[in-house]
Amino acid sequence: MQTIFDAMRRAGYRLYPNLYKFEEYGVPQARHRIIIIGIRDDLPFDFKIPSTAPYSNVDVSCRNAIENPPIPVNAANNERTAQSALVVERLNHILPGQNAFNADLPEHLKLNVRGARMSQIYKRLDPTLPSYTITGSGGGGTHVYHWTEPRALTNRERARLQTFPDNYVFEGSKESVRKQIGMAVPCNGARIIFEAILKTFAGIEYESMESNLQD
Repeated sequence: MQTIFDAMRRAGYRLYPNLYKFEEYGVPQARHRIIIIGIRDDLPFDFKIPSTAPYSNVDVSCRNAIENPPIPVNAANNERTAQSALVVERLNHILPGQNAFNADLPEHLKLNVRGARMSQIYKRLDPTLPSYTITGSGGGGTHVYHWTEPRALTNRERARLQTFPDNYVFEGSKESVRKQIGMAVPCNGARIIFEAILKTFAGIEYESMESNLQD
């Protein structure tokens, strides 16, 4: 991190780093990312971190994101993944918010994994909370699983957690689309940051707060 800071400063930028917790900005996903805004030293602008206060009353539960409003029946990228009988049986023993390692699984459904046990392996969403961070790959460790139905979310449901509008159509295979969605920055979070940048350059005041990250 310090290497990045030093290089950007040598290139002539003032830096405004912050650890953005997107669920605090109205995004239904606990996605935490360090984002660095750099403004050229010769420009007379001072960026301020956009405040989370305007979003304090937003319902960021994954149930609300996926069900309200219902996804249109003809929505693109909404195909379901075919789950094997073993996966369905395993998911039926995992409660919302649990994963394959803290659920009460019968012996034949337990995973024979040595070393690190990823908390997202076969983890089911807690419908009352934001989603855990969704990622771009496949497999039991990186699918996002529904809280009541024994299945992985569709790509459209995943896109809802990333705040893509329902009319945004992803191109490519189902696996490719899953990667596109998982690698993206949440749309609404990006919008908030870019609007703050534009307001900074336009001289428009906006509600801000101190950075939570000091270099």
